[in-house]
Amino acid sequence: MRAVVYDSLTQPWRVTEVPDPTPGPDGVVLRVEAAGLCRSDWHAWHGHDNVSRFPHVPGHEFAGTIAAVGGDVSRWRVGDRVAVPFVCACGTCLVCEAGNHQVCPHQWQPGFDGWGGFAEYVAVPSADVNLVRLPSDIPSATAAALGCRVATAYRALALVARVQAGEDVVVHGCGGVGLAAVMVGRALGARIIAVDPSAAARERAVALGAATGLSPDDATPDALRDITGLGPAVTIDALGDARICRSAIESLRPRGRHVQIGLLPPPQSVEAVPMPVVISRELQILGSHGMAAHDYPELLDMVRSGRLRPDLLIGRTISLDDTPAAFALIGTPEQPPGMTIVLPHQG
Repeated sequence: MRAVVYDSLTQPWRVTEVPDPTPGPDGVVLRVEAAGLCRSDWHAWHGHDNVSRFPHVPGHEFAGTIAAVGGDVSRWRVGDRVAVPFVCACGTCLVCEAGNHQVCPHQWQPGFDGWGGFAEYVAVPSADVNLVRLPSDIPSATAAALGCRVATAYRALALVARVQAGEDVVVHGCGGVGLAAVMVGRALGARIIAVDPSAAARERAVALGAATGLSPDDATPDALRDITGLGPAVTIDALGDARICRSAIESLRPRGRHVQIGLLPPPQSVEAVPMPVVISRELQILGSHGMAAHDYPELLDMVRSGRLRPDLLIGRTISLDDTPAAFALIGTPEQPPGMTIVLPHQG
């Protein structure tokens, strides 16, 4: 099969032929219909995750059709359309038995711990606990966004921060996760303030439901308190930057909640939390890490009803051959707005 690979950390991506995957006894092989290009792929490429075997196929958010099924799989058949959470759980440990698959200590992440979705086919283990059945009216390109960015934003706001209607929520960083957070927060009835250095990203956030868009220079803790009164009830760092994290926490009202979604590369994470402020205001500092497959039904219902429109987050679709060049734009001024979705079987 054809796939995007890199041969060691920070080395250029390229498209080449690699062996076809086969399913394990409890796994499946998917024909990848669509896969999202994400900043987390950049973090992994820089060594911030567990990539250690090369050549490596990246890509951690994807959707497709089951092409082969292992002998121990009971819930799935060839031809089923599915999405895959970027955290694949073992399904049998104490954490999984409590329903917290997204933090399974034995988790396996496609595109990080093993080959991912920037390929024509991909193998997924423990299929009975790690696949999400897709309704026929959700296209694969839209579904690919549900594996990471939209699901991550949904869980962070709805299930971790437990955002309530009427609350002020500040989203720092309006890339894929941040824009999804804007959309989710608005669907939950919150007032969203979007912060990003890019005027185009701020305009996109407002178009998706943010009440206003601010540059980082205009979103200081004092400025956000002036806008919201006591300060926002919830802040989200969707980018992953120590200065943003600290500033977001310092802006919160008493008993506010900060959710850290963006990865903080070491040693930034050590310096990010102003603990005296956390203590004196009784703030909650929360992490959010993907979403378990069994938590998807409500999210899918919101998509099908039109309350959430992840299709509006997609900026462009590209082929496998275009993927290395698109990846090289991540984090640069030339990076186009919106999600980039890879269609592996597009000519």
